[in-house]
Amino acid sequence: MMSVLRALMLIPFVALAGCGGQDARYLLDSPMPQRQSRVPLSTIEVREVTLPAYASATEIMVQDPDGALRPVPRSAWADDPVRALTLALARNLDAASSATAMGEPWPLEQPADVRIDVRIEHIVAQSDGQFRLAGQYSVASPDFVVRESINRFDILQPLADTTPATVAAASGAAVLALADLIVARLRR
Repeated sequence: MMSVLRALMLIPFVALAGCGGQDARYLLDSPMPQRQSRVPLSTIEVREVTLPAYASATEIMVQDPDGALRPVPRSAWADDPVRALTLALARNLDAASSATAMGEPWPLEQPADVRIDVRIEHIVAQSDGQFRLAGQYSVASPDFVVRESINRFDILQPLADTTPATVAAASGAAVLALADLIVARLRR
């Protein structure tokens, strides 16, 4: 009788174990910048990137020809998209500029020379064969090391297909292109 009771108690745990985590997980890795540019500052804080609701989940989304966004079956991002995009952008700004960049929270006593705040409006593998990353970024400089500004961006990366690996690679390339735009703005 006791072994039957134990077996019945294990059923929910076995059922839950069978439901979890069979999706392939994809990293948002961006290629390293080809060159480093000198900028008139030494530190950059990257604020947590703001994403639309559809891009904040772990599902990798693609757009159908009718405009609907649908998750790619059996695939997911390996990390929280907000965290992954913030860290990728900070890593690219660090590598593409002479400044040291890091995502928030800023770990040093001395505040960063500039704060970059990115608000993404579109981040999607479109049905037209393009990956689109669009929105605004602001450059805040509390000590006026550089001129403060608000800037729009609309980046397109070609997609050979909408497989998760291709979407992940295009996402990384788009983040690198955004870092290049920000570095070019900081050089002025």
